[in-house]
Amino acid sequence: MTYNLFLILIMIVAFLLILIIMVQNPKGGGLSSSFGGGGSQSLGGVQNTTSFLDKSTWTLSIVLLALILLSNFAAPKINAVVNSSEIENTLENREVQDTPAKPAANLPVTEDTEK
Repeated sequence: MTYNLFLILIMIVAFLLILIIMVQNPKGGGLSSSFGGGGSQSLGGVQNTTSFLDKSTWTLSIVLLALILLSNFAAPKINAVVNSSEIENTLENREVQDTPAKPAANLPVTEDTEK
């Protein structure tokens, strides 16, 4: 349930981030140029709009990154449980072979006399 909530929030934040980026103009115009035109002749809205768009872009990108990282902890871990149970079943059902260790034959015996 919480994972689905994270997915919905990630999609909303990503959509808002796309909208804010699309409104901006890479040369500094964008939405801010349509309000004032000449820059300083407006009521201060041009600089405030640009700083608002810039701050909101950074804020939304940080929120998006945090939501993605947090959703990793809320993700269901179904495959991990299945894999561990398969390993446990394999270990429990294995057969132990009782083969005696054979001594190494035909190896030369060397004594270390330089102790």
